[in-house]
Amino acid sequence: VLDVALDLRKHSITYGQYETILLSGTNKNQLFIPKGFAHGFIVLSESAILSYKVDNYYNPDSESGIVWNDPDLNIDWKINKADIVISEKDSKLSTFNNFVTPFE
Repeated sequence: VLDVALDLRKHSITYGQYETILLSGTNKNQLFIPKGFAHGFIVLSESAILSYKVDNYYNPDSESGIVWNDPDLNIDWKINKADIVISEKDSKLSTFNNFVTPFE
């Protein structure tokens, strides 16, 4: 899995910057994504199992996101774009420049 964390905190010196990390059963890496960051991932293998630890209950009303292929972020997802499968919900997400962040 290629995991991505994007800084959405407008007053941060790293606002709009992201980090990627490869997670696998072999390397046993983990990624902590703090409050104020967007999180995305893509499965690069045939299948994957992800486990999350969260600090609150799921709230679908607070769900939002940024489109995976945002041209300003230009994230290298390490896969042929023609092979990417996106849910209907994720295909309607905002671009980074139009995203309204609650994190000032």
